[in-house]
Formats: sequence, structure tokens, C-alpha cells
Amino acid sequence: MGKQGAKHIAIYGKGGIGKSTTTSNISAALAEAGHKVIQIGCDPKSDSTNTLRGGNYLPTVVDSLRDSSRVRLEEISAIGFKGILCIEAGGPVPGVGCAGRGINAAVGLLQELNVFEDFEADYVLYDVLGDVVCGGFAVPIRDGITDRAYVVSSSDFMAIYAANNLFKAINKYAPSGGAKLGGVIGNSILAGYSESLIQDFVSRTGSTVAGFVPRSPVVAQSELYGKTVIEASPESAQADVYRTLAAYIAGNEDLRIPNPMNVTDLRDWARTWGDAIITDEAKTGKETVAR
Repeated sequence: MGKQGAKHIAIYGKGGIGKSTTTSNISAALAEAGHKVIQIGCDPKSDSTNTLRGGNYLPTVVDSLRDSSRVRLEEISAIGFKGILCIEAGGPVPGVGCAGRGINAAVGLLQELNVFEDFEADYVLYDVLGDVVCGGFAVPIRDGITDRAYVVSSSDFMAIYAANNLFKAINKYAPSGGAKLGGVIGNSILAGYSESLIQDFVSRTGSTVAGFVPRSPVVAQSELYGKTVIEASPESAQADVYRTLAAYIAGNEDLRIPNPMNVTDLRDWARTWGDAIITDEAKTGKETVAR
């Protein structure tokens, strides 16, 4: 279902972690390198592709299907930076229905319209909310729509918790044809213990790090301009970070079935890190931990 020659990639992450920013910059870097890219926002907020297309209003697939049984591609898409095809799945009226169903509706419509074949995409990126990988939000990794998934995480416990939950879903569905894990993208990383903590988490779960994206004011500045870093600040070091990450994702075939920690082990592991950070800070006066 869905692959049609392109690489279909799901990128998950908890709300507010920078998932859409990361996904859009990866899309922009791939398009800049000459690839044909589709980005499908699968978050009910429907703002995944804003910085790729200037932030103009874009009707969602769910809203368009609610208003009409016959929907044309040009009614639910926009051509953004370097020709990226931007689509927002959308969600239900607040308080009614499952937000994850928008993903099913979007993919079903795009297949019906032969978008993946006609657009001749090299990469299709699905930007998916990952706080709770419920039945709806698990669709991209469960039903063979994608064959690989990445998770955006910081070193904060709730981001790691969300990543571990995604690992549980992949662990459940991958053996029967679902997506495997391409790696963890460490985002908004500050100098200190953040990288070491994420490295420790991936080593304990049999996963890998796809790349680290440092925290940078260039990201916030670019978004204030309504653009990706690749477009707004192409000569910056931060743009090169995204280019390196995009190149890794484009070539990576080290796809794995991770081994998530159970909740008790995860909390014990987190406390160990909390103790290590406090101990090291007391010794040095800095929040750094070497592992």
C-alpha cells in the first residue's frame, strides 16, 4: 500500500518537540538536492508545511472530503519551496472523532488520485504526532504506508517516553510488514549531557541515532520569516546540519526493530540519569555528564 517507487518515511515526535520544523527542513534539503518531495502533515493542527509554502491557508483533506465527495489534488495541495508538494491531512471537528483517521483519509484520497505515481516523488514524508501512538496515528507504520520511521526527541523525559512508545508500536507491527525504525533524531540539543543521554537510550533499546540538531536561534529566526532554515539562511551552519541529516535519511538502509524498555525500567533509567546530572553539577557547577 502506497510505496509506488518512492521512499515513504514517517517522522514521529511528541507535540512541541520540533517535529514539523525538522521534517520541513529535511524536505527542503532533499528538494534543494534535486529530489521530488511530498510532505504530508498528519497532525490535526494542520501546520506541518507552513514554512515550506509561506504560511498561506491550505484546505485540509478531511475538511475538503467533508464538504465534497469529489476532491481534486489542486484543492488540497500547494507547491512550496523547490517544488515540494504540500498536503495537510487535517482532523475532525474538535471534540468529535479520532484525529488519526485523517491520515487514512488523506492516503486513501492520494492513492485514488494517483498522486504518488503522477508526481513521480522520490520521497514522501509523513509528519505524525507521536505523544500517543494510538490506532489512528499508528496507521503510517502499521498498514504498510511507510517502510521506515524516525522519531524526533530531545533529552527531556517526556520526549524519550514518547519515543519509547513509538518503539513499542514498531516492535508490534514490524514483524508483520509494518515500518521499521530508521533512527532517533536528537533535536534542540544543548552542550552537556543531552547527547550522552540520547546515546544511552538508543544503546539500551537497540536503536540508532540518525543525527543531532543543536539548538539555534537561526531556527526561530527563520520561522519568524515563515521559512525553513534551508530557505531563509542557506549559508548557515544550521542549514548544513539539516542537509547532513537529510543525506543520512536518504541513504540509510539500517532499519531496525527496536526493543523498548518497560515503564518501570524506563523510569529507573531516567532516575539514574537525574542522579548523575545532579552529582556532576555539584562537582563542576555545570550541567555536564560524560558517559
